[in-house]
Amino acid sequence: MSKQTELPNGIFAPRPNRQESKADATTMVARSILQAETKARDAKTAKLRALRLAQEAEAAEAPAKKPKGAGKTARK
Repeated sequence: MSKQTELPNGIFAPRPNRQESKADATTMVARSILQAETKARDAKTAKLRALRLAQEAEAAEAPAKKPKGAGKTARK
């Protein structure tokens, strides 16, 4: 009797059935879409934050104007 060597686990992975394959494909596409949307949102947020900080820096550099007085009151 010859002794068979044991194969390491994972060499022959079970094949998913047709429904599992479709579900996996759908999941991968959905995740890639969500990831792309997240990247776009983060990029837009970073851009807007940089613009806001630049605008605030300009406003801080400019001397604050005194508001005009209440103005003349109408005489009767």
